[in-house]
Amino acid sequence: MTKKIVVIAAGGTGGHLFPAAAFAEEMFRRGWRVVLMTDARGRRYAEGFPAERIEDVPAASLSMNSFTAIPAMLKISRGIKEAKQRFDELQPALVAGFGGYPSFPALMAARARHVPIIIHEQNSVLGRVNRAMATSAAIVACGFERLDRLPPKTADRKRVVGNPVRLPILAVRERPYPEAPAGGRLNLLIIGGSQGARLFGEVIPAAIAMLPQALRARLDVVHQVREEQVAQVKKVYQRAQVGAEVSPFFSDMGQRLGAAHLVISRAGASSVTELQVAGRPAILVPFAAAADDHQTANAEGLTAVGAADLFTEDEFEPAVLAATLERRLADPHGLAVRAAAARAAARPDAAKLLADLAESVAA
Repeated sequence: MTKKIVVIAAGGTGGHLFPAAAFAEEMFRRGWRVVLMTDARGRRYAEGFPAERIEDVPAASLSMNSFTAIPAMLKISRGIKEAKQRFDELQPALVAGFGGYPSFPALMAARARHVPIIIHEQNSVLGRVNRAMATSAAIVACGFERLDRLPPKTADRKRVVGNPVRLPILAVRERPYPEAPAGGRLNLLIIGGSQGARLFGEVIPAAIAMLPQALRARLDVVHQVREEQVAQVKKVYQRAQVGAEVSPFFSDMGQRLGAAHLVISRAGASSVTELQVAGRPAILVPFAAAADDHQTANAEGLTAVGAADLFTEDEFEPAVLAATLERRLADPHGLAVRAAAARAAARPDAAKLLADLAESVAA
């Protein structure tokens, strides 16, 4: 029996490709062939993606700038044409879109070739491509209960499944929240998303330097910063006599998250979901320039259950953060309670639920 093919359309950032990869792994386990369709930019985040092949097609983000709109439209048209040609060869039984403008040509080709479509929205606000394709999709799956900007006529197709997460993060869920005995070591993890967060490199080390010396002496900090900030951030921690590991990238994020007593993070969909699945309390700072302020909406997944503190970028100042850190780190029991609340809010079976839906609509 010939195995069915699912084409996964995704790209733009790791936030789109990480859940797509978790879904791909589940489809492989079920005996499907998996093809990823993205563009050159999306391929940068696709290293190790579990697909038998990766197809690049031209894609572009449509802007309101009259000088760039026409070239972008021509590039998108070329991408749709190339995607149709690949579909004629592959004959996919299903196309699963995970958002990002590189997913658009494949989804448009699927519509033209009458291939069943499902889309998955990671954020609490439907992104532009998913919004445009929602009426063509058999199912609009989503990561959170809240899903703003969903076209009214597609409301009956909404299915809340959660966000599929990578296996190393699921493994963290199997381990208990680390004990923080009175006077013992405290592990603080600071992550800034796939693009890094310059603001974090400026505010957080300064805030930690303001903490009482006895608390600073117990801290073990793991801090993801932008490449150009590494040297300066290290200096601040050294002057404050805080043990810190500073790097632009950590390949063993599952291990780091598993050891953390508290996490400071942006509120991207993947970040919030991984904190829920791992069961870790957090301080969240949504990216102010995110489309439709979707990171603030995402943060509700943790703040609504009392698992996270939330700061806007304007509120995120060293003295304010220092006060919150001192209060949270001085209360190990409170951290454990917040960790349990985060864990209870998770949907760790998201990849399986999404795969069930995919198989139910496949041709």
